[in-house]
Amino acid sequence: MAEEAWETASAGYAMGRLEQALERALTADDAEVRRRAAARVDAWRNVLDGMASGRLTIGSRTPVAETPAWVTLEVAHGGFATGRYLAETPLREDESARLPEDAPGETDRERLNLWFLGDDGLAELGQALRTGNYRIDVPEESALLVVAWLLEREQHAAALDLVSELRPLMHRLRFTPTFSPSSTPSGAVVRLQPVAEVRSTLRQATVRPQIAAMLETLRVWNPLYDRLVALWCDTVDDELPELTADGAVVGGWPCQVWPDDWVERRSQWLDEFRAAAEVHRHPGDNFARLQAALERCPSDSSALSGREVGWIRRALANTIQAHGAPGSEARAALRAMQSTVAARPTYATLAHVLSCRLDRFPDDGGLPTLDAIDGEVTADEVPAAAGSAMPAHLLAKAARALEAPIGELVDRGVISSGEVLARVLPQITSQLLAANIEDPSLAAAYAQTYAAFRRRRSLLLLNLEHQVRFDELPWIEAVAPHRDRRTKVTRAAAQSLRETTVVALTAFPQAILPNPLVREFGALASQAELKMPLVEEVAADIFMGTFTQKWRTAASVASRVLFGTLYAQYYDLPPSWPTLEQPRYKRWGKATADDFADVCRQRSQEAANGGGGYVAQNGTVLEQSQILTTHNLAALVDGLQLTDWLREVAPDLSDRAFTWALQRQTQPVTTWISELQGIKNTAYAWRQAIFYLSFCDRAVRRDVLARLESRADARLAPAVEGLLQVAAGERFAAEGRTAGGGRRLLGWSAGPHWLARPVREDVHVSGG
Repeated sequence: MAEEAWETASAGYAMGRLEQALERALTADDAEVRRRAAARVDAWRNVLDGMASGRLTIGSRTPVAETPAWVTLEVAHGGFATGRYLAETPLREDESARLPEDAPGETDRERLNLWFLGDDGLAELGQALRTGNYRIDVPEESALLVVAWLLEREQHAAALDLVSELRPLMHRLRFTPTFSPSSTPSGAVVRLQPVAEVRSTLRQATVRPQIAAMLETLRVWNPLYDRLVALWCDTVDDELPELTADGAVVGGWPCQVWPDDWVERRSQWLDEFRAAAEVHRHPGDNFARLQAALERCPSDSSALSGREVGWIRRALANTIQAHGAPGSEARAALRAMQSTVAARPTYATLAHVLSCRLDRFPDDGGLPTLDAIDGEVTADEVPAAAGSAMPAHLLAKAARALEAPIGELVDRGVISSGEVLARVLPQITSQLLAANIEDPSLAAAYAQTYAAFRRRRSLLLLNLEHQVRFDELPWIEAVAPHRDRRTKVTRAAAQSLRETTVVALTAFPQAILPNPLVREFGALASQAELKMPLVEEVAADIFMGTFTQKWRTAASVASRVLFGTLYAQYYDLPPSWPTLEQPRYKRWGKATADDFADVCRQRSQEAANGGGGYVAQNGTVLEQSQILTTHNLAALVDGLQLTDWLREVAPDLSDRAFTWALQRQTQPVTTWISELQGIKNTAYAWRQAIFYLSFCDRAVRRDVLARLESRADARLAPAVEGLLQVAAGERFAAEGRTAGGGRRLLGWSAGPHWLARPVREDVHVSGG
């Protein structure tokens, strides 16, 4: 067989992202938004420059020329490497202080790295290991810690081999940690963000312009306005002006009488107005008209025309009609209520109070409880806000730093999706993996390195390549002989995987497991010695036309687990897959499941609708791969023995997933992209619901389907009808329709989708 051509990514996507970032950087109102956009502009320029020069090969697991796969790269949206190393940073002040003047090396970073390989540097690293007084933010920062650990245990050959591998990049990369206490959560608790990040967010809170204008009116202009109205009312010779039903003004006229103290009161009011106007935005309408007249009327009406006096009279009638006369009960009650509103502390004020309370906790740490920052505002914090309760929505923001079990953070809404769950799960996985190491100092460094590694952003990969694995880091590979498979750790990993799977399915029943979470589940499964074929979601624009053997194995598990169920009937699952003694196909040096890919392509013809580009066509094939494998649901339920649990919760999970799908299709369509995304996610939720429903008994299933039928609108009626008819024993024909007129709901379509609502009458929605 001829050698496969190696594919690389197109620069078109990067160019589009650069254009978006440029527009944002030039037009955004918020300065911080413009700053972030400008940083993205620089990143995308680096991407395009690197691709043009050949320095970057986007799509490879080693996209930067002459750079090992283990180096942590800056990765822009979509998996595009920019060429920058995240561990390549200038020396900080504390690092410069350590650097001897006569240290060898071409750069300051190289000189410092080499100093740490000397006696004094190794002693400091060893002390940090024993005390835990260090923090690892990028995986490379633990490399020389491992060298020091190996040398202390006289593992000289392993230490020398590791140094040899690191040496070519010592002039650029930081291989040492930050020497400050780490506040990594321990045990079964996690946190979403450290205190410093939450505090920074709270301190960025500002009063919205509309709220600021309202408060300005209530606190500054209303009192001045009432006194201004009173000044003019005191010049009326009869009953105060008022409006009739037809809008005419009746009553006395202003500028007819002049109280003895009127001139003094006028002068005092104007002084206060001018002082306020220097700080606050000048009000308009009646206020401006009465104020302008007052400026031109020193002591009598000689400076005002009859027309102007008439306007003053109408302005007085308007305000008296709306709010009552000066000194009246109606006006006093209104102003008392408005004063109460104005006296309330703003969101920004309370956010600042809460951020100051966070100052008591380490920047890189978390909160043991929210009670420590809850409670009424004290006079010492903000005298004007003393006694105000801390709003629940602000405490919810602070809860992002709360250290608590995953289940509690899900209940609080801190963990709001599978993607967020994937961000916090490494905090537990790292400790489980490190528990296989007997030496506590090495175990702690191992755990921090793993957590830092999981913060790496994934690369865009083509040609069936896989992301860099943790054990490919040279310093992690060097300590592999010092890790044992401990039975208690294996059991703990299995239990953690089981509990986290239950949380993910229970909290987000409508959503497929995101790739970062799948990878973390894979790490736990490996530690638990559970062979589960967990598969990732493949992007339609980079699909290479085939799958590795893992997908075929997952499909085999799904066919076995779901044989004879509603899911198998609805999606026409093969009853079984032939056993292969050995892989029959290879592409790019990897065993592939071309027969599985062929089945996916054949099944995808149902979604062919006379159009669609290559992305949509790829999407229809990939959706069939998800259907055949259940995108990990069957593998997890089977491998973790969750069938009994699922039978108990399946009615609720299916009901919630169906409800989500129905609600998603009622949301307005803003762009054709949001329409396609909405259809895809609706179909995914629909598929998850049918999977759960397959574990319900017939009576419960009838109840769930009856509720679905009663709530569905006309747009989803064909999909509901198709599901009901399959549940009653019918089958879909090749085009995805039943004899009774029902339709199978798929998320992708090569051509216009039958669920699509055109954004405009002249736009046809196609693709997926």
